[in-house]
Amino acid sequence: MKIERAVWLFILTITGIRLALLATTDLQFDEAHYWMWSERLAPAYFSKGPGVAFAIRASTMIFGANEFGVRFFSPLLGAGTSLLLFYLGRRMFNASAALWTVIGLNATPIFNLGAFLMTIDPLSLFFWVAAMFSFWCVVEKSPEFSWHWLLTGVLIGLGFLCKYTNVFALLSIIVILALIPKLRVEFRRPGFYLVLLIFAAFCVPPVRWNQERAWATVAHLKSRGGVNQGIGFHPLEFLSFIGEHFIVYSPLLFLGLAIAVIGLWKRSQQQPRRLFLMWFGLPVFAFYALLSFNKAAAPNWDALAFPSFALLAVAFWLPHLEAKQIWRSLAGCGLGLGLIMSVLALDSDILRSIGIEIKRRDPSDGMRGWKSATLALENFRIGFERETQEKFFLIADERDRASEIAFYLHDKRSEGPGHPPCYIVESQDVVNQFSFWPRYDEFVERPPGKPNPEDQSYTEEGGVNLFTGRSALYIQDAGRKRIPHNLQAGFSWVDRVARIEVRRFGRVIRTWDVYLCLHYRTLPL
Repeated sequence: MKIERAVWLFILTITGIRLALLATTDLQFDEAHYWMWSERLAPAYFSKGPGVAFAIRASTMIFGANEFGVRFFSPLLGAGTSLLLFYLGRRMFNASAALWTVIGLNATPIFNLGAFLMTIDPLSLFFWVAAMFSFWCVVEKSPEFSWHWLLTGVLIGLGFLCKYTNVFALLSIIVILALIPKLRVEFRRPGFYLVLLIFAAFCVPPVRWNQERAWATVAHLKSRGGVNQGIGFHPLEFLSFIGEHFIVYSPLLFLGLAIAVIGLWKRSQQQPRRLFLMWFGLPVFAFYALLSFNKAAAPNWDALAFPSFALLAVAFWLPHLEAKQIWRSLAGCGLGLGLIMSVLALDSDILRSIGIEIKRRDPSDGMRGWKSATLALENFRIGFERETQEKFFLIADERDRASEIAFYLHDKRSEGPGHPPCYIVESQDVVNQFSFWPRYDEFVERPPGKPNPEDQSYTEEGGVNLFTGRSALYIQDAGRKRIPHNLQAGFSWVDRVARIEVRRFGRVIRTWDVYLCLHYRTLPL
């Protein structure tokens, strides 16, 4: 009981700290993009399911469209994941093992980032651990029927709507049922098939959305994995994949986890608890490890493997920690290093404030300078419009910049229903979610009786482009030497009119070039 109270106190304290820090940085570009999704709710999106959009919509309805409002659920999801893992660990092993699993989890840099930033990962991880817990309740009760089968199906389905990787939970369940002799009877009982039926129902919204849009998500996922350009064997890509894990999970913590998983591999086949945990992590990790021989996967893609691996690792190392001081010292160093790396990942300015210079970009750079740069851009547009007596719409070079600009603009001027405040450069390719929202190069139905505008040679039948003849401001990273061909071809005149720089501790962290684009004309179809 003392350990349980200590865990609750620890989680409440760290969650309070995370909540207090939410508004101290700008949104990271993925957060800004998901906020744009939340303003345009849909059954699915170009790269993900609708889960993160609905979560952000709910929190911003309560707290407003600000950093705290967008991120509100992230620390709560981190707390929920920690508590679920504690109670699962206590159920499978003991309270001491569960406690150290929670401490280790919250000392991991990638988890601390996930419990601060509102992306798909905190949602995905929460539903994954909840489904794992629910399925363990099924295992404990088997061969009797358990209503946890239904709950497991719902949790996997909800996780799938947040991150498609959560589908691997079904594969884990199948393998576990097949490998544990007493559970094989479940293949002849209704529970497992109820899970499949419930999961299939959750698949309907994204499948229908993709069916109507030429399976855009499938094409995107193939490109992310590098398989659209052929499959090769590149060992250095795999080594890069493993090396990044040592960074984002903290070197000593990841090393200890890897040793434990490898060391328990053979023994786990005869021990149902360890087999359960091994196979609730191995399919996800193995899939992305194999994929990384072609092209290195990002270290957060296989994050779902690590809650069960963490429980395995603690169960493996706990006897060693209790036996020898050297192991306790190494564990303390691992946890301390993880916490230090977590703090620096969230705010590397701590080092700069004491005179330690960091020249390379770091993770916290992604959460700086967006608001200041957008404010400077907006002030420039206001002054330029006052000077020219003309209204300019905004175009950015990529979805990250367009999303940040859209979030931090005070005047989120919309050119029509559903239009984003900032567009990306027109393209015939489907490149991201902007491709499915209203665009400045699209044609709309011409009002009855309205003549076809002069010089508009290329129109869809009965359609008209409302941006023809209008001018825009185009914003791109100053590191780009050229502007896109479609921009030059789509406007009669394009030239740079301003440069925006944002500095922090004397270091330039954001530099944008602003171009004036006069008199838009639609490109040939």
